[in-house]
Amino acid sequence: MTAYVIVDIEVSDPEGYKEYVKLAPEAVKLYGGKYIARGGQNETLEGEWQAKRLVILEFPSVEQAKNWLNSSEYAPARALRHKYAKTNMVVVEGV
Repeated sequence: MTAYVIVDIEVSDPEGYKEYVKLAPEAVKLYGGKYIARGGQNETLEGEWQAKRLVILEFPSVEQAKNWLNSSEYAPARALRHKYAKTNMVVVEGV
């Protein structure tokens, strides 16, 4: 079943974060993922959530999304993301 990874990213060092932006897509693609949204303008429609930089990824399954996140191919990019940003990330099954 298709799965979606939803990420809210608060970038603390925009210059350093640029390297993450370059590295991440290759690993996403390698694990069958694709970007649905990547940092476009967002607007709160209800509630108090004030999202920063939103990213939505689609993967073939929750398992594949987890494989990507914990992969050796993604590890260098993930380390950069942790260094230059604070992240909240969830995965949800599609319908």
